[in-house]
Amino acid sequence: TEKAIGEIDTESRKRFGEAFHAINANFREMFKNLFGGGTGEMRLTDEENLAESGIDIVASPPGKRLQSVLLLSGGEKSLTAMALLMSVFQYTPSPFCILDEVDAPLDEPNIERLTKLLRNMAEQTQFIVITHSKRTMEAAQALYGVTMQEPGVSRLVSVKFDAVQIERKPRAASTVKEEELEPVLA
Repeated sequence: TEKAIGEIDTESRKRFGEAFHAINANFREMFKNLFGGGTGEMRLTDEENLAESGIDIVASPPGKRLQSVLLLSGGEKSLTAMALLMSVFQYTPSPFCILDEVDAPLDEPNIERLTKLLRNMAEQTQFIVITHSKRTMEAAQALYGVTMQEPGVSRLVSVKFDAVQIERKPRAASTVKEEELEPVLA
């Protein structure tokens, strides 16, 4: 039994090391893509003892010095978390992923980079994204909304974008107001 436990321990350390290095390589690349540059990486807190080691995330968004993820802004933390999550998904894809308002702390350029990433990864994973962001909604293949027209009665509304196209009215800035988007049946 001790021999079997030793073999299992050796194999689990080997697999953890392989997974850690692959996910870290994915994370470095994903971080650069989401931030438009910079560096991000995972570091083991105890490289000699993989079974007991923790993992630190350090990041350096473009123009900033390398620091713990705990010191980043809300938007930077959100993008870093998405980079890590998507790095794991690249290593071990899942059929679906539910994201709840991950875009809330992001500005327009970062929402654009996030939605581009989600569209690219949608080939292997179906994303269900809960959002209030019009920009994120524009990237979806389908929208589902829940409304409450009377107290206690919810109503589901859905729109599939293969049957609808969005007409854009000219706009001065990079903001989109709800009344500027008009669904038109194709």
